[in-house]
Amino acid sequence: MAVVTADIAAPSPAAIAKSPGFWSGVLRRICRDPVAMTALAILLILVLIAIFAPYIAPYDPSKGSVIRRLKPIGTPGYIFGTDELGRDMLSRLIYGARLSLIMGVIPVPIAFIIGSTIGIVAGYAGGIVNTLIMRTVDVFYAFPSVLLAVALSGALGSGLTNALVSLTVVFIPQIARVAESVTTQVRKLDYVDAARASGAPPMTIIRVHILGNVLGPIFVFATSLISVSMILASGLSFLGLGVRPPDAEWGLMLNTLRTAIYNNPLVAALPGLMIFITSICFNLFSDGLRTAMDVKS
Repeated sequence: MAVVTADIAAPSPAAIAKSPGFWSGVLRRICRDPVAMTALAILLILVLIAIFAPYIAPYDPSKGSVIRRLKPIGTPGYIFGTDELGRDMLSRLIYGARLSLIMGVIPVPIAFIIGSTIGIVAGYAGGIVNTLIMRTVDVFYAFPSVLLAVALSGALGSGLTNALVSLTVVFIPQIARVAESVTTQVRKLDYVDAARASGAPPMTIIRVHILGNVLGPIFVFATSLISVSMILASGLSFLGLGVRPPDAEWGLMLNTLRTAIYNNPLVAALPGLMIFITSICFNLFSDGLRTAMDVKS
């Protein structure tokens, strides 16, 4: 009896080359999310404002005048009014975006690199190495973020550099915990066991088989920490543990304007409004990125 076989056409190299990759799919899905794209557009505008602040700000942010103290919003020549020293609020908000974004964004990538390295090593090694690393991480992880940031900044002293160091230390345990968790799950998969059985060195297994599968979830979690970093950084400056006067920074501006809240509440609320908008935009973009990276969505 003759056996009839059907010819199955193999996919051409061109078709394989045109197949979309994971990150191209993520980009395509996030571009279709209007909320995430709106948040990203606002963040890009804030970044451009911070970069070109000297060309955009109408006045010197540090130059004040006693006769111009606490002018209300809409005053001719001072669209956002003036602060307690007669300095133009619009100019200070524009310049304040620089330090606020620096303090809010920079600690997260640094903590991402350090925390991911610690967590991946602990998750892949397992055993006593995992126990030693993660129990040390848990010592810092046990403290609330606000309390730990204030304690570290108080011990190191006020200033931009010390505030950045404090915020970085706060986020390292959180990222390390997530990195260790996802690495432990990937380490138990069959293809990792096969690579280990074939004699591949640990660094090769981590670089080839582990990193590509764990960096995505860690990255998404890290982006969600930027909004927290913005609020913590502003809180440190508000408490006098961050940027020093007369530098313009939104948290510090809230501190200096707190006595004017009964005389001119709208002007006093402007720095807090900027912190709120920026934090919300980072949160919305992080949620959109998380949804876009969910292959099942």
